[in-house]
This record gives sequence, structure tokens and C-alpha cells, in this order.
Amino acid sequence: MTDRRGLLIILSSPSGAGKSTLAKRLMAWDPSLEFSVSATTRQPRPGEEHGREYFFMDEKEFKQLAIDGEMLEHAHVFGNFYGSPAGPVKKTIESGQDVLFDVDWQGEIQIRNSDLGKHALSIFILPPSIRELRRRLETRAHDSEDVIGKRMLKSWDEISHWGYYDYVLINDDLDETEERLKTIVQAERMRRIQQPSLTQHVRALQTEFEDQQ
Repeated sequence: MTDRRGLLIILSSPSGAGKSTLAKRLMAWDPSLEFSVSATTRQPRPGEEHGREYFFMDEKEFKQLAIDGEMLEHAHVFGNFYGSPAGPVKKTIESGQDVLFDVDWQGEIQIRNSDLGKHALSIFILPPSIRELRRRLETRAHDSEDVIGKRMLKSWDEISHWGYYDYVLINDDLDETEERLKTIVQAERMRRIQQPSLTQHVRALQTEFEDQQ
């Protein structure tokens, strides 16, 4: 048994708040972090491989996994199903590695309520202001004004669910937010439930104590 169980690290934010950049920085800081590979019923695109970009499966197989409780979270998006298979995640965290999830608040709730929810760490990233959020979306320069408008409308719905999360970070400075994020992860790795070897150690202490009486 490993000295530590892995965490299910959930990052959520409205589009433009910096979640993707922070996820990349977190994985660069600790290359042992595994990004959760989702399952989907959509067809593979050129260059995509099963088990790398996605686990590709048909709708019947996907729905059966969901019925059997083998999806940590799932959703129906633009005519296709997407979800996080529980099996690979369980295997990874039992080996002592953390798994990083990029999901919305609905995915966070589903993961939190799953069998692995006790090992979840959820973090919501807020922008410093709505004006700054729009500026960041506009400076990315790959969305039309119409798309930016739709993202802005959706952003408040996402922000309104900030209270579901364990930690909330205001991303007013990317470097400082990154440091706060790493501090949270380091501390959460030391939670009692994440250290299965502690029980054995305490039993050894008890035996030693009793032998000296």
C-alpha cells in the first residue's frame, strides 16, 4: 500500500478566469499529476487516440456505465455524452497519484457525491472583476463578439455556484494565484484520510507502548 492516496483535484471557473493556464502550471510544477481522460460518445477526430484524448465508446456502453455508477460525473453536451470513468481514476489515486479534473459546478457536485468524493479537493477560480473577465476573453482573440457575449452570459451562472467549493481563489495575479493553489494542494495531500499508512503506524505505537508497561 502506498504512503499516500491521491487527490481528485477539481478546478472550475468561468471561461477567461485563468483555469486552463493554472492547470497547465500545476502539472508543470508536479509532472506526476494525471489529467483525467474523459469518455465520450462522439466520433474521434483525426489524430485522436482512444485512451489519450478520450475514451471513445458508443451510447449504449456509456449509458450502462452511468447506470452502474461507473461514471464519476457525466453530462449531455451538443448531442453527445461526456463523462469521467471511475475505474481509471480509482486505480490512479490508489497508486498515490493525484488526478486533475476540469469540470463545471455540476461535475463537481457529481464527483463530490460519488464513492470517491471523500478524496476530492475542489477549487473555484474567480476573476477580479467582470470587466477584467471580458477583457481577458477579448484579448484571447479567437472568439467572435457573439461567442464572447454568450460566454459572459454563462459566466454569472457559473460564478453563482462558488459556494459549493472547498476553496475559492481570486485570480488577480496569475503568479500569486499559482502559489496559493500549490499551497492548497500540498496541505490537502496531508489530510488524515489521504494517508492510509497512519493507522498501521499508530497501531505499532500502541504495541510498543503496551510492551513497555
